Amino acid sequence: MELKQLRAFLAVAEELHFGRAAARLNMLPTALGRQVRLLEEALGTPLLRRTTRQVATTPAGDALAAEARAILEHAAAAARLVRGMAAHPAGRLRIGAIDSAAAGLLPGLLARFQAAHPGIATRLTEAKGSAILPQLRAGRLDLGFVRPPLTPEPDLAFRWLLQEHPVAALPSRHPLARRRRLRLAELAPQPLILPPRRTRPHSHDGVMRLFAAVGLSPRVAQEAEEKQTIVSLVAAGIGIALLPEWAARMRVPGVVFRPVALPRAAAPPEWGLGVAWNPEAACPERALFLSLLDLPG
Repeated sequence: MELKQLRAFLAVAEELHFGRAAARLNMLPTALGRQVRLLEEALGTPLLRRTTRQVATTPAGDALAAEARAILEHAAAAARLVRGMAAHPAGRLRIGAIDSAAAGLLPGLLARFQAAHPGIATRLTEAKGSAILPQLRAGRLDLGFVRPPLTPEPDLAFRWLLQEHPVAALPSRHPLARRRRLRLAELAPQPLILPPRRTRPHSHDGVMRLFAAVGLSPRVAQEAEEKQTIVSLVAAGIGIALLPEWAARMRVPGVVFRPVALPRAAAPPEWGLGVAWNPEAACPERALFLSLLDLPG
């Protein structure tokens, strides 16, 4: 009994039609029929009833169909496991991170990890979350530090880590720059520099939801994609910006950063940060890194 025979039989048992089953497996119907006959001969019992008009499973065929499905799923899982191990060289951890994680969270974690495991090389790739998630699925990254997915990602594991707090970036001569802490009601009338939604949906929506949570609408004056560009536009007096708190570490002449006071309700998911990974891909180094976060790997 071979896997290709089980695969051929299961396709016929599910389709109840040799032509459709052959098309599903990209085989000729004659080749498909031969694999089923070989399986029946190996087991010593008919698995299908064939007439000129229909195909039906025998009681033995019904019993085998469930077992065949489980066997093929287990074989596929074993193949994914081995391919994942082959694609992931030992002693290396590949991490993808959005800018907030790469600048704010990961430097300290990477230092702790390298001190605890000096023999493991880490490779950090900074990218948008929309680029990191496909690389996790494809096995090209082992961990991804991203915003919480707004829709379920059933093939990936995700753990929420922290809630970021926004800061307002203001021209240093702006009247509000003299304040130690700002409210959204004070910022809403100001010209706002915002990432475009088509390329930075999380960043764009996160800012818009902050204002919406308190019943306000900002006055968008300019769009810019990169945070460094946004801060430079603030320095030029084009407007203000709301950015993750790590951005306050940027030292740009003519710009000051002030914390923003938020009501508890104004904490949309776009300001959260978490870690995602592909649980089907074997990676012992990933488990070691997750242990720093007290997460199962």
